[in-house]
Amino acid sequence: MQHDANVSEVSAPALEDLMERYQQADSGAAATLVDELSPRLYRYFSGQLGSQTDAADMLQDTWLRIHRVRHTYRPGVPLLPWVYAIAHRVRVDGYRKRRRTSREIGVDVLPEPSPDRGNAPEERRGFERLLASLPESQREVLAMLKVDGLSIEEVARATSSTSGAVKQKAHRAYERLRRILRPADVMAVRK
Repeated sequence: MQHDANVSEVSAPALEDLMERYQQADSGAAATLVDELSPRLYRYFSGQLGSQTDAADMLQDTWLRIHRVRHTYRPGVPLLPWVYAIAHRVRVDGYRKRRRTSREIGVDVLPEPSPDRGNAPEERRGFERLLASLPESQREVLAMLKVDGLSIEEVARATSSTSGAVKQKAHRAYERLRRILRPADVMAVRK
């Protein structure tokens, strides 16, 4: 993988031209596009995951998806938001897969309930229900900002949105959660 100092200076129009040629089965253009964008995508994944293996796997999955859906790219449209939207979906799918896998436990290794954990599973279900009350776009933005630790600019890039739109979604999500939690806080104080 290339380092920041070695990132090429290929312009956005040149990348878009490479994509158009890739759509027309130009294998040289495809190889150049992979060489140019892979370091950026790898950094995108490794910065969020912390695992080089997971980042490399997601990079490969991204290129497989790009190959399968390359016909959907519209010539003349900026390429990077289209590529990062695909990478974002790969990351979300990978997160969901890891989450599902981490929940699967063999029947012969079920742990005994720990007395010190209290209501942790119940609290987690409550948290998940709370997040489920948000619209998908707000839930996605909060997860990327607070769970994955992305910056507003990174979230905007990943969702093909603007920084302002990301801030607005996050603000609305926070406000909605405050409204939902406010009655619970009042009830807890009264008890």
